[in-house]
Amino acid sequence: MSDRVALIVGILITGIVLYDVIFRDSAEIIFLARKGMGLIEWLAFWR
Repeated sequence: MSDRVALIVGILITGIVLYDVIFRDSAEIIFLARKGMGLIEWLAFWR
């Protein structure tokens, strides 16, 4: 991954998070965090 692509991806992710925090009260961030924790627990079970 080149520096330009990494910078664009970072700006895009930052923009999405800021949009979610400002306009949607962090609903998607909380949803993704809960699903991520569930995935980690599921993976730990199969370890």
